[in-house]
Amino acid sequence: QVQLVESGGGFVQPGGSLRLSCAASGSIVSIDAMGWFRQAPGKERELVATITRTGATNYADSVKGRFTISRDNAKRTVYLQMNSLKPEDTAVYYCSSEGVLVRGELRRNDYWGQGTQVTVSS
Repeated sequence: QVQLVESGGGFVQPGGSLRLSCAASGSIVSIDAMGWFRQAPGKERELVATITRTGATNYADSVKGRFTISRDNAKRTVYLQMNSLKPEDTAVYYCSSEGVLVRGELRRNDYWGQGTQVTVSS
């Protein structure tokens, strides 16, 4: 069983910073891509940033230049450094792991974390 555990969410004023972490656990052999999505009230879940096993990154236009995604493959952990936060960044942030190969299984699967709340307000 694969679990993704997120941490680092909270309340911050506009212009502030937060760092999210997400650690994957279980009998994992490898993970193709890890990333962050977010969902604001009344809106659909949207991509924030993703990073491949080799370090290639992709960002939503709305966060380019402000957010940085990174990954520690040995720790099976992905990070999201969020700077210059804006009220419109307020959402539940979800960690994702794509193409997860578990020991003893033949197919890769995708997994989601439980979400962590980020609130940006003055």
